[in-house]
Amino acid sequence: MEEVILSGSFNEDEYNELLQQAVAVIESSRLHIAKQLNTVVMSSYWEIGKLLVERKLDSKHGDGVVKRLSVDLKLKYPDMGLSPRNLWDMKKFYLHYYECDTKLRQAVAVLPWGHNLLLMSYDLPPEYIIFYASEVTTKGWSRDMLRHALKSEYHLSIQTTERSNNFMTTMPTQQAEYANEVFRSSYNLGFIDAIEPLKELELERRLVQKISTFIMELGNGFSFIGNQHTLIFNDKEYRVDLLFFHRRLRSMVAIELKIGEFKPEYVGKMNFYLSLLDKYEKVPDENPSIGIILCAEKDHLEVELALQDVNKPIGVAEYQYLLPKNKLQEIIADEMKKSKTKK
Repeated sequence: MEEVILSGSFNEDEYNELLQQAVAVIESSRLHIAKQLNTVVMSSYWEIGKLLVERKLDSKHGDGVVKRLSVDLKLKYPDMGLSPRNLWDMKKFYLHYYECDTKLRQAVAVLPWGHNLLLMSYDLPPEYIIFYASEVTTKGWSRDMLRHALKSEYHLSIQTTERSNNFMTTMPTQQAEYANEVFRSSYNLGFIDAIEPLKELELERRLVQKISTFIMELGNGFSFIGNQHTLIFNDKEYRVDLLFFHRRLRSMVAIELKIGEFKPEYVGKMNFYLSLLDKYEKVPDENPSIGIILCAEKDHLEVELALQDVNKPIGVAEYQYLLPKNKLQEIIADEMKKSKTKK
């Protein structure tokens, strides 16, 4: 590949920032287009399912009709996935949601067909279906990621996790409330495709490789500044693992990655980094910088005590990219049972 020399007005860091922003724009556009295509396909599937219901076709009395319908439709539309099984699934799709409210139907209408089939295989109340549909559409979850989240009951872990931060005591009330909406206490990093625990530098490298996906997991409003961001003080260099800027909060966001459980000393280090960012890099119209310590485990009470007398806004969040061993065993056993049943 031909090497392109940057002009004098652009250094390497500035170019990398531009590249990451361009990638984020393209990924966002691709997601938008995918949602529109899914909506059109789901509308067709919905109407076909409705036709089968209205004609009172079922597996006993309508099997031959549906098989013939499948053959004729596939001749006209060979790429639409119109097998007999899929046609029966369209009927199931219609019956599953036709009595539901508009919000739920709109949420599933933008999902890929495989994701919808997976969601229908679980007996979930409407609010959880909407939750998973939102996770899929905003973060680009694959079907496997959705399956793992469903198996591990991700919706329950998100609900029950206590927020571990000092935002309400270190930020103006309105900004603190919004920060609590922006930052979660748990993040799913399954997109980095890890099959074993990673060292901190390797975890950072994989996150940077898939930075647009990580930004979608963090939520709207984040712009990536860089990794191993250098801060110089008293002739010494200090490095922030990942540095972002959040447009609506008008704050830099420093993220430190820890592969093990939370330790109180991490707070002091983050507090020091935030002081340097605010003193040497924050511009006058920006709000104070925010720190997030991302670790594998945390004890809420320990975090609360560690943050008690800290005057910089810091949050501690957990991440998960490997299923717990017992959950993984359950999934494997369940998949084996399904495989034997199909045979």
